[in-house]
Amino acid sequence: MTDPRPADSPLIGYTHIVYALHALSVLIGITGPATIVGSFVFGLPSIIAVVMNYIRRRDVAGTWLGTHFTWQIQTFWRALIAIVIAGVVSAPLVLALGLGILTFYLAVVVVGIWVIYRVARGWLALREGRSMPVGDGAAPNRA
Repeated sequence: MTDPRPADSPLIGYTHIVYALHALSVLIGITGPATIVGSFVFGLPSIIAVVMNYIRRRDVAGTWLGTHFTWQIQTFWRALIAIVIAGVVSAPLVLALGLGILTFYLAVVVVGIWVIYRVARGWLALREGRSMPVGDGAAPNRA
């Protein structure tokens, strides 16, 4: 499936803005007192970005830009779920062994690196006009 819209579609710019908001959350996490993943899933820029994804998702359905929206949404929700799971797993370890804080911190670092990778990979692919591998791996390619 190929996107019928021209390469200068306003939706391409819109998708760049969403990546920029996610990248801003990552930057805030790196430079501020928050963690990368904490800033990504709880920071206002990423929350705005995900809302923007959901608002325009129907406009890009079935196109190469749709794969970017799915990629961005999946990144947000998977990061949130990973941190919640890390918190649930770490809580008993804090009480029992005192190792829960270290376990949670390691999970936050790993998920933070994963978030950076996902934002960078997606944004670079968008710049090159490529779709993202989402779902069953049969993402539409842009010729």
